[in-house]
Amino acid sequence: MGLRDDLIEAKAQAALAAGANPDDINIDEGSAIYIEADFTITQLKAPVVVEKMKTPDLPVNIELKTLLGDKAPILDILKKIPGGKELVNELEGKLQKAVLPLLEGGAKLAGLDMTKDVGGLESTGYVFIGVDPDSQEQFNVEDEAGQREYTTVKLFAEDIEEFK
Repeated sequence: MGLRDDLIEAKAQAALAAGANPDDINIDEGSAIYIEADFTITQLKAPVVVEKMKTPDLPVNIELKTLLGDKAPILDILKKIPGGKELVNELEGKLQKAVLPLLEGGAKLAGLDMTKDVGGLESTGYVFIGVDPDSQEQFNVEDEAGQREYTTVKLFAEDIEEFK
């Protein structure tokens, strides 16, 4: 149900509570209750709860030193031996060429698959109608005063002209 349906239901329930005959309550399109419920939200700012997040596996680049593992320090030491720098640089170049396919996208980071209840998903965000607040830090709708300040609902005459 949307805002209109909720308002129509509330008006019908209020009429019943006031003693109206159920057969006399008209909620059809064009009825007085329907017209009074035809509001438009013109301003809304609200935080959002992300319930689930799932991402695909992502390629990861790997540094040459990572691929060399415990051999990298040995190559660094060999560079300090006279004549070793050129030899090691040449060796590193050949190793780099051999493992080039692994350096760019050579590993995969497993995709995320988590919910707010399972996997520890914590997130922030907001939705808005009207002026973008740029950050949810700029509004607080946790109490009635904030809800009144940051939410506006209007009934536009042109929206109900067809029902006059």
